[in-house]
Amino acid sequence: MLSVYGFPFMLAMFVSFVLTPYIKKLAFKIGAVDKPDNRKVHKRIMPRLGGLAIYIAVMIAVIAGMEMSWDIFGILLGGTVIVALGVADDVYQLPAKVKLLGQIVAAGILVAFDIRIEWVNNPLGGYFYLDMLSIPFTIFWVISFINVVNLIDGLDGLAAGVSAIASLTVILVAIQMGYFHVAVLTAALAGAIIGFIRYNFNPATIFMGDTGSMFIGYILAAISVYGAVKTAATIALIVPAIALGLPILDTAFAIMRRYVNGRPIFQPDKGHLHHRLLATGMSHKETVLFMYGITAVLCIGAVLWAEMDGVYAALIIAVIMTAVAIGAKKIGILND
Repeated sequence: MLSVYGFPFMLAMFVSFVLTPYIKKLAFKIGAVDKPDNRKVHKRIMPRLGGLAIYIAVMIAVIAGMEMSWDIFGILLGGTVIVALGVADDVYQLPAKVKLLGQIVAAGILVAFDIRIEWVNNPLGGYFYLDMLSIPFTIFWVISFINVVNLIDGLDGLAAGVSAIASLTVILVAIQMGYFHVAVLTAALAGAIIGFIRYNFNPATIFMGDTGSMFIGYILAAISVYGAVKTAATIALIVPAIALGLPILDTAFAIMRRYVNGRPIFQPDKGHLHHRLLATGMSHKETVLFMYGITAVLCIGAVLWAEMDGVYAALIIAVIMTAVAIGAKKIGILND
């Protein structure tokens, strides 16, 4: 059984590892580069577009590792749209409104293939049926995941490592609960990311760019919704959200910080958690590894949620998130 999931994982990792150097050359050739400025940590021109290697690796591994269905085709089609959007942004620096429109289109493809959130569990028993809110809620869910991963992509290896840890957690829970298609899809994603990290960890030689961060966020969102649709279990939605708890919390703080200081919510700044940790004197690698550690703790909480009584698991997650939030506030994450 392990070989069923190990094959797409290893294949994706191999393809991503082999392709990335060629994508790096392509990035320089077409002008998909990231120039340093006051907000960014890197000091030299860096190639972006690394996410293209992740995308190709995932596509090959999924096609080779599982039987293609209409649902899986829809997920891959939406992923292709989001990658096309990411490539365009990495080359041309698209306006925020154009990117948001493209994200809505990609999320809409999932809805068109009937992959949507139609209900959520009622803690008191039964379900809350979303009815007419199903489509907008699904689109909001997908767009949120896309941008959460995108916003944490600020240090070498940070978004890739956090996403890889989150993906491995989803695989573990999916295998335990018998979610075959979810496990295979996530195995391909995890393998592709890990193959890419070799070039992206500090000191990075290539960035994943919006091509990578948006694709990873999209696939994790699609997997969570797809799992919820096929298994009739809200846990499929909850586990990826908990695993990405750190970037979700960082995004929430960013929105609060910009709102309180009267700045546009989508305006980039240097107030993210990784910026604040660097300001305390931590090195680049120390900051990234520290955030890996927090993510790993949250992922353990996600696994416990899947295994334990929901109330006790929720208390564990609440304690972890509260501790992270208090720590973040103390290092000035709400300060402009």
